[in-house]
Amino acid sequence: MPLSRTARALAACAALGLLTACGSEESPSGSAAEYPTEEIRLLVPYGAGGPTDLAARAFGASLEEQLGQTVVVENLPGGSGALATQELLAADPDGHTLSLATAGTLVVTPLANEVGYTKDDVTPIGVLTEVPSVLAVGADSPYATVEDLVAAAEEQPGTLNVGTPGASTPQAIELQRLADEYDVEVTAVPFNGNAEMTTALLGGNVDAVLINASSDVTTNIDAGQFQPLAVSSAERLSWLPDTPTLAESGFPELTLSGSTFGLIGPGDLPEEIVTELEDALRTAAEDPAVVEQVGEEYVPAEFQGAAEFQELLDRTQEVYEPILGG
Repeated sequence: MPLSRTARALAACAALGLLTACGSEESPSGSAAEYPTEEIRLLVPYGAGGPTDLAARAFGASLEEQLGQTVVVENLPGGSGALATQELLAADPDGHTLSLATAGTLVVTPLANEVGYTKDDVTPIGVLTEVPSVLAVGADSPYATVEDLVAAAEEQPGTLNVGTPGASTPQAIELQRLADEYDVEVTAVPFNGNAEMTTALLGGNVDAVLINASSDVTTNIDAGQFQPLAVSSAERLSWLPDTPTLAESGFPELTLSGSTFGLIGPGDLPEEIVTELEDALRTAAEDPAVVEQVGEEYVPAEFQGAAEFQELLDRTQEVYEPILGG
């Protein structure tokens, strides 16, 4: 029932001295005006303990404090983000089930697979973090530079295994573009997030990884466990100044494998709830405690809300749809 009709009904009940009885019928719990009325599920499409999970928990704690309801982080890895997104879309659009997502989850995965949704089936709320990717090898790798790795791949096409955070992610598609546009063929090996990829690289199960350069990865770089060969950003990173970009290394088009992690709700999420969550997300992104916990280099200096996240999804669709033949 629209709010205006509800308001008129409540006014009529009050005039009759029956506000409580009428309100129980005419004002459903969970309406936008009362949001939130119960605990909030925050779905994370990656395993527990990884950097995205930690960022979700940091932002979730701030949202919990601001909204006055418990925020329960629930890890649902699998399907390059599809499992969590499908769970989200099965929920009521009342703001009590939310999810983290990337352009890979919402654009690349539906273009590459039949997952039952597109980016237009969700409601963007805002951006939490931005994480570039790094092409890295283990400390004992014979490949000291991108040129070394590329030379080996050109000598024996398809024999080098490169880990990616899922089969249908920007990292995996960039490796496909590496073959299609530069005739450098490697075999992409999908994993569920950084933790699995790290174990595989340190265990010698893959030759390299194209991995989100989050705090766990930079820790391994600082410790000498990972050797970074190149980063995906258009320019060198201030916190990895000696690592060249892929563009510098002869691949100017390969700048799209970074990950922007945003908050989404089901489609048709009421505008009032979107606004309330967007405002709470902005406050969290400006909270020094949250920024310190997540890492200052990963929280955008300027907050990006629902409109900006939607623009990113639209732009990614425009670039990747012709590549994937969607």
